[in-house]
Amino acid sequence: MLIEILKAKVRRIKLESYTLVYCYQDEECPWYAKLSIVITLGYLLSPIDLIPDFIPILGYLDDLILVPLLIILSIKLIPNHILEESREKAKQRLNTITKPKKTAWWFALLIVLFYVTIIYFIFNWFKYRWFS
Repeated sequence: MLIEILKAKVRRIKLESYTLVYCYQDEECPWYAKLSIVITLGYLLSPIDLIPDFIPILGYLDDLILVPLLIILSIKLIPNHILEESREKAKQRLNTITKPKKTAWWFALLIVLFYVTIIYFIFNWFKYRWFS
């Protein structure tokens, strides 16, 4: 039961995220709403968090609190007619998505390999700098 509630909330955040993208693309959307949307989506999609995820509890708590608050703030700044049109476009978009693309796994693998390479070079640099 709790899992179903959480899944519904995640679906809602996904819908609102797509809605914000369509609102941003609308020419009638005010500049201050667009600025708020950029900040919200930037934080949502950024791999860098305010509090890193490896810190127990607090790392995920900022995502659970900040992301919904930023989405709510952005939605409050958007005029209603733009918001409704964008929600309809977002619903249509989410209904047409059938399955994740395989290229997403390749992209994730490339990111992981990039970080492993960076960590390897940093480790070797420290090893030769401090132990030679």
